[in-house]
Amino acid sequence: MKKVGWGVIGAGGIADRRTLPGLMLAANARLVAVMEVDAANAERLRGKHGASRAYSDAASLVADPEVDSVYIASPVSCHKEQALVAIAAGKHVLVEKPVALTVVDGVEVMRAARAKGVLAASGFVMRFHGYHRRMRDLVAEGRIGQVVSARAQLTCWYPEIPGAWRQKQSESGGGAIMDLAVHCVDLLHFVLGSPIDRVAALSGTRTFAYEVEDSGTMLLRTQSGAFCTVESYFNIPDSAARCRFEVYGTGGSMLAEGTIGQVEGGRLDVVVADGSLAYDPGQARVEVRPIEVELAAGNLYAKEIEAFGEAVLGHASLEAGLEEAIAVQRVIEAAYESSRSGRFVAVGPGAEGWIE
Repeated sequence: MKKVGWGVIGAGGIADRRTLPGLMLAANARLVAVMEVDAANAERLRGKHGASRAYSDAASLVADPEVDSVYIASPVSCHKEQALVAIAAGKHVLVEKPVALTVVDGVEVMRAARAKGVLAASGFVMRFHGYHRRMRDLVAEGRIGQVVSARAQLTCWYPEIPGAWRQKQSESGGGAIMDLAVHCVDLLHFVLGSPIDRVAALSGTRTFAYEVEDSGTMLLRTQSGAFCTVESYFNIPDSAARCRFEVYGTGGSMLAEGTIGQVEGGRLDVVVADGSLAYDPGQARVEVRPIEVELAAGNLYAKEIEAFGEAVLGHASLEAGLEEAIAVQRVIEAAYESSRSGRFVAVGPGAEGWIE
């Protein structure tokens, strides 16, 4: 089998913990090079993950002739510049979410990739969870009827950490909404099959002393008319988190618990109404036993790398392309605007500031 040669920019952090181990499991991938600004750390990571070479600057990595695709997991403030350098070198790019600090910067990256004829996608790894894909299929098949409501929740405990780039506005672009809610918004787009067109949000730093928000709740409407909520918090202990994803329709519901995260686990219960939908003035809650959907769990990051590789090799279409990533970031920017202004913000063609 032909394998895609990968270079990793920002090989510490999530790349070290999750993506590089996943890449080693991907059947169509081989690790060529890693890059960290600190040369000693780059060499350590090269040895740890078995890369052929280590670099301390992005330009040297993308110039490596054995690198076909570049995975970027550096601070968000670096994404745009590093992605453009990789694209200019003719490399395909998988960049962690969010693509860049702003929609404008993300669109610049997308246009550059189109002009160069390379593939560019964002790291929405939770799309590859088997339960989320099953939920998407059930919605598309009409098994739960017309979707009327959905809720997605992703939280973690993230106290003050000296030097943490996610806690600095200039490097991260935002806090819990920018870092966590992006996954939830993408899952709503992915599972419901309808983009969000209206946003309201509350956000603030309630528990910790850093400059980005540690708390955020969003109220959303999809183009199909479903009302949704997204909850993203840096101040809920991991042991207390449930990370639920709920979808309710006129014909049933889906409740996933523990699925929005870095591991393919949790559970999914599906309830399909029995068809007796006459009005009941007593509103008796008929006990319907949920169907627990079985899952053969794998490695989300291996699935993500393999899917991108299949697109590079011409065997499949690209998943989570930059168009979809930018659609999510438009919602995130609208949430921040709503939190500042206290009003609903429209999202979509014709909205203020819209660019293609």
